[in-house]
Amino acid sequence: MRTAGTTPTVPRPRAEEVLWSVKDTAAYLRVPPKTLYEWRYKGDGPPSHRIGRYVRYVPAEVHAWVRTR
Repeated sequence: MRTAGTTPTVPRPRAEEVLWSVKDTAAYLRVPPKTLYEWRYKGDGPPSHRIGRYVRYVPAEVHAWVRTR
């Protein structure tokens, strides 16, 4: 229960729950962000997910994709 003058605390996501942005994923793969957008357009590259207007990547899926290469 909140009391006056306090802010609610939001639990921080665990490391395995954090999604990567295009920039994060590009940095991990050491490719330009534009490459990820091109792969996504062609249906290639690591699995990506649209969250609202943003493209996000699940780190475990990116790692699995790298292992298949």
